Amino acid sequence: MQHYVGLDVSVKETSVCIVDKAGKVIREVKVATKPAEILAVLTEEALAIERIGLEAGPLSQWLYGALAEAGLPVICVETRHMKAALSAQINKSDRNDARGIAQMMRVGLYRPVHVKTLASQKRRMLLTSRQLLQAKALDIENDLRGTLRNFGLKVGMVGTVKFEARIRELVADHPDLAAIVEPLLIARRVLREQLGVLHRQLLEIVRQDEVCRRLMTTPGVGPVVALTFRATVDVPSRFNNSKAVGAALGLTPRRQQSGEIDRMGGISKCGDAMMREMLFEAALVLMTQPQVVVAQGLGHEDCPASWDEARNRRCGATAGGHHASHVGGWNRVSLEQKRSCGGMTGSVRWWVRIAAARMFARCARSPSSPAPAARRCAALGLDRSARPSKQATVPSMHTCDAHHVVSQLCTIAIGEN
Repeated sequence: MQHYVGLDVSVKETSVCIVDKAGKVIREVKVATKPAEILAVLTEEALAIERIGLEAGPLSQWLYGALAEAGLPVICVETRHMKAALSAQINKSDRNDARGIAQMMRVGLYRPVHVKTLASQKRRMLLTSRQLLQAKALDIENDLRGTLRNFGLKVGMVGTVKFEARIRELVADHPDLAAIVEPLLIARRVLREQLGVLHRQLLEIVRQDEVCRRLMTTPGVGPVVALTFRATVDVPSRFNNSKAVGAALGLTPRRQQSGEIDRMGGISKCGDAMMREMLFEAALVLMTQPQVVVAQGLGHEDCPASWDEARNRRCGATAGGHHASHVGGWNRVSLEQKRSCGGMTGSVRWWVRIAAARMFARCARSPSSPAPAARRCAALGLDRSARPSKQATVPSMHTCDAHHVVSQLCTIAIGEN
């Protein structure tokens, strides 16, 4: 007989519930939250386990990996669906939650969640740790700016390198303030030094990762954006098309339809917030630079677009200081043309989706078989016959639907693997 298992995981203990095909509870027990203890309960009897369900959480990746390695059919369930299904219970307890999860596994009322690989989890930890140190250092700098302003000491516009010297210059005539500021400057210096250590580790990973180097050929994408996208997508094959990538990142609009009412809201923001921030930053580079690269392979082979060193670092044409040899010619579009594409807000949203589509295409494509420039131009609605000296025209939200562009780019990329 088939059996189904529900695991309600907490920090110290895990409630285990086993039910049969008819929904009858076979066994309920509470064990320590350790893979060995849980495996002992699931393997001590001759049970034909069909599915094992546990809710996505801080410990779910660790337990999922151990159970999957033991050959058990474990499934990680999406938290919102889990909450909606278990909210019908009158009494909330770990035992009832485990029983509810087991029943969800039995009737198939669940949505599985992709569990990131170990390498992706390590990349994610590096990114979040770097972001944490950067945020704390900025908090100290902003606090110093604000508190010194109360005494008429204005820091003004100063870079990261000269910030400490500027603060010491302002408090030189105030010994009492200098005694207070000194510990903050020491803490800031240590944070900046360790931030540099993590950033160098990030650059080394990107330099050795072929997929990240390919992603950095996308305009507006640098090492941080490329590694964030690499860690978020993890396995490109789990997406059927690039439209699914946008939905997974929360870039698709909400919809409320009932009868004659049909409202389209803002983006759902259901996915990874860090990845959305990185994509918005990449799109903002395209929107705010006076001259911005918009498509690869549009220029003449003998006349590639010139890049200065600062824009190379910003727009991601280099990886770890070494120029990407497979970057082709480029055409550029002025800021005035981009602003004419339905407004700044709409254009930014459009470019965010385009950035996601281009990155997904490069992530899923083999570097030995790049997509032809003509097909790529056709997917973007750009004119291939335009001379390199002329500016290409950016398709607006009205003439070139973002979802259509996403679908075409993904088809080009996957179709040539």
